[in-house]
Amino acid sequence: MATATLAAPPFLPSSPPAPARARRSRTTRPFPRVACAYALQEGQSRRFHRLPCGLDLEVIAQPPPAPGERPPLVFVHGSFHAAWCWAEHWLPFFSRAGFPCYALSLRAQGESSVPQEAVAGTLETHTGDIADFIQKEIPSPPVLIGHSFGGLIVQQYISCLQGSEFLHPKLAGAVLVCSVPPSGNSGLVWRYLLTKPVAAIKVTLSLAAKAYANSLSLCKETFFSPQMDDELVLRYQALMKESSKLPLLNLRKLNASLPVPSVPDNTTEILVMGASNDFIVDSEGLSETSRFYGVQPVCVEGVAHDMMLDCSWEKGAEIILAWLEKLTS
Repeated sequence: MATATLAAPPFLPSSPPAPARARRSRTTRPFPRVACAYALQEGQSRRFHRLPCGLDLEVIAQPPPAPGERPPLVFVHGSFHAAWCWAEHWLPFFSRAGFPCYALSLRAQGESSVPQEAVAGTLETHTGDIADFIQKEIPSPPVLIGHSFGGLIVQQYISCLQGSEFLHPKLAGAVLVCSVPPSGNSGLVWRYLLTKPVAAIKVTLSLAAKAYANSLSLCKETFFSPQMDDELVLRYQALMKESSKLPLLNLRKLNASLPVPSVPDNTTEILVMGASNDFIVDSEGLSETSRFYGVQPVCVEGVAHDMMLDCSWEKGAEIILAWLEKLTS
């Protein structure tokens, strides 16, 4: 499916231990890392995956209580987030269900290294980093779970599976959570500008101008449900501010590379999920993604964009778990 990408304001900015053979000494760190103070929960561990370029990616891992045969889950965050956003609720939930869980912080996010040239990543660099992590540290094909722009990165990974499994290890499945659609964010921008001008101003201020970082009300409206406790939103707001020293994606390069390549012979099982109260990705964006992959979308009622952190986070987690049960049965 080829969809033209229109020029538009940057409404959505870019935002268990490893096998012994993959572990290596890290006595020096030639690249600075972002400081993002997230206290791990019981059963979680933090380590760093060294990329061929010398950068370290933060990995928060949580193994299941007992060994099993379920596929590993690898979580990919979106803009202004990092591995911590999965560690709060979904890593404990899915590990209890028997899945080995790994949440990555992409380069210059969370506690991952910042490139010396201080440039934002691209779809290609991020998918390459994820592929390197899976190839070297995940023993069996995982399910990739991506949120927001992380969902777009997962889509790029899926498109790379066509004939290049040596560079991009195969997947057991993929879940796209409130994902930016295959054509990018431009369609979302124009729909908001034409139909919801007030909302367009708010979301542009919140994301492009990063006003979410200093406004509790904007942060809450952008990412969370109205019922969320303000103290909890303030805690997540602080983590978001610390999580991203560089934009997740270079928007100029991103728009030039979109839409993501189609996958006519796609064999990857894909779940496309959206949220009924999503302030960022609208219902048409959800429909575009589902049409692209030829699947029926699932819209979770009463949940906002940050589905994995929202006060009703269990709703999305339980839908994914039911899908995983069918996938592995």
